[in-house]
Amino acid sequence: MHDLRAIRENPESFDRGLARRGLEAMSPTVLDLDSRRRAAQTQLQEMQARRNEAAKEIGLAKREGRDAQPLMDEMAQLKERLPQVEEEEKALGAELEGLLASIPNLPADDVPDGPDESANVEIRRWGEPTAIANAKQHFELGEALGLMDFEAASRMSGARFTVLKGGLARLERALADFMLDIHTGEHGYTEIAPPLMVRDNALFGTGQLPKFEEDLFRTGDHYLIPTSEVPLTNLVNDQIVATEELPHRYTALTPCFRAEAGSAGRDTRGMIRQHQFWKVEMVSVTAPDQSEAEHQRMTQCAETILQRLGLPYRVVTLCTGDMGFSARKTFDIEVWLPGQNMYREISSCSNCGDFQARRMKSRCRPKGEKQTQFVHTLNGSGVAVGRCLIAVLENYQQPDGSILVPEALRPYMRGLERITA
Repeated sequence: MHDLRAIRENPESFDRGLARRGLEAMSPTVLDLDSRRRAAQTQLQEMQARRNEAAKEIGLAKREGRDAQPLMDEMAQLKERLPQVEEEEKALGAELEGLLASIPNLPADDVPDGPDESANVEIRRWGEPTAIANAKQHFELGEALGLMDFEAASRMSGARFTVLKGGLARLERALADFMLDIHTGEHGYTEIAPPLMVRDNALFGTGQLPKFEEDLFRTGDHYLIPTSEVPLTNLVNDQIVATEELPHRYTALTPCFRAEAGSAGRDTRGMIRQHQFWKVEMVSVTAPDQSEAEHQRMTQCAETILQRLGLPYRVVTLCTGDMGFSARKTFDIEVWLPGQNMYREISSCSNCGDFQARRMKSRCRPKGEKQTQFVHTLNGSGVAVGRCLIAVLENYQQPDGSILVPEALRPYMRGLERITA
């Protein structure tokens, strides 16, 4: 959510930020609604004050034996008009809040401008792209091993689902355990087992609602989480936390559920884009002056996973046209997939500033002070388990179709060194 006072004070800055996002200026509409709502609030307050004064004047007139009818007529008119003004003020407030809720976060000053992913800026690489003659894609490898079954998944669930068996099912579990052990044991994250279904207020808080409802799966009064960013960030929903205790760092392994409404025709084969997948998420809640350093730290935590697995990758800064709705700055980590001969996203680490905190009413306060300020929130994949499994399959594929198990994972695979049919 945006700071309405800041828009009033500097509408030009607000519109420049929107222009960098490829959006039209919206400050005139926002300020017009705000002005009309404030006028209605003033009118309502004045009418309520006059009603109270008239009630006193009626009592005094009656005690003094004067004609109170004109005052009583005025009181009747006020009682009739007040609900109309109250409804008008409420409607204008809802319209203004809905408009502000639909506007994405404004990009940080150092985010590169651009319309789409073609303008993203590479900032570093780790490892050399794996060179494999006639490299196969993960689904070719998995199906040839008889351990990746898309047909069975389709019969029971439709497209964009996968059944993993045997060694690949164990590999997926091993990857998740490996990631959690590093993040909790070395990086200081607290492991959380959160709900997998949340109400609409939680999704509003992190920015999925109302704009992206078509990408969510709904069940009754709840939604299946599209990422554990939602419940982890909402741990501080409507809370005031002690500034001295920050940052809070949380991690969780959960399934994620996404309708992929806007991805028709993209990555239709394999496990790249699924309706259900596992992900290890990292979330940080910080004081405002901590978030930039925390953003760098979180990205490095995700990079550690790929380095330990020996998977080549690059880090890019997303441009204004490729960032997510709630982010003010995002680093994407893209892992090398020799079967596709390209880098593909495996982690996205975003600093949301106070954007989500305003929607969640999450604040911090230094000890002994009355003044509060909004916290900053950050989230990042640490990393997407399914995509990491894909990367291991493609980078560790052998000429005979088997898959070498990275050394870092062998203790989690009961010493298994190679996955075979």
